[in-house]
Amino acid sequence: MKVIVVANGTVETGEWWQEACEGATWVVAADGGARNALHLGLTPRVVIGDLDSLEPELQRELAQRGVEFISHSPHKDETDTELALLYAAQHGASEIVLLGALGGRLDHALANIFLLAMPQLAAIHVALITPDEIVSLIRDEARFVGKPGDVLSLLPVGGDVRGITTQGLEYPLRDETLPFGLARGISNVLTAPVAEVRLREGLLLAIQHRSRA
Repeated sequence: MKVIVVANGTVETGEWWQEACEGATWVVAADGGARNALHLGLTPRVVIGDLDSLEPELQRELAQRGVEFISHSPHKDETDTELALLYAAQHGASEIVLLGALGGRLDHALANIFLLAMPQLAAIHVALITPDEIVSLIRDEARFVGKPGDVLSLLPVGGDVRGITTQGLEYPLRDETLPFGLARGISNVLTAPVAEVRLREGLLLAIQHRSRA
């Protein structure tokens, strides 16, 4: 089951998100992400968080549409986006598309990216999507569909990543290690419509830069 999670960052309308949301069963909004969802023409099934970023008038409008609200204390340990991702995972999501996770404060943007490493998401395909980028986390292997010339950066998370082998990339890796903290994996390039990355140990953040043309 494909679930859209909408956070309270920056979103842009356009065909990119329609393609990303195709086939989704329902939408979960993280607090003020409900405003972003409506901006994209999406009605959330659930709004979750401390609700400090959602005007009362908008809450009433959503309630009239039958939207469920799950309220948490502002003094919680989790961010609203984290709660929304956990909710999707706990309710049967096999694929999650995260929108509106970037823009605004850098600490929020980084935290949203690091949420991809949550253990609860290990068995779920999760992608953070913007008009120009797809951000995902590789735990064992992944395929990247795009156009020759698309840029794919591979960044170790939490330590060295070992046993990396790639296909369909201009700068191949053959059972190699990318050390944490170094930038060797930046700006690889797709040479085919599909690229593949496999690894033996560690977590690898993948950022695919797509052309809008």
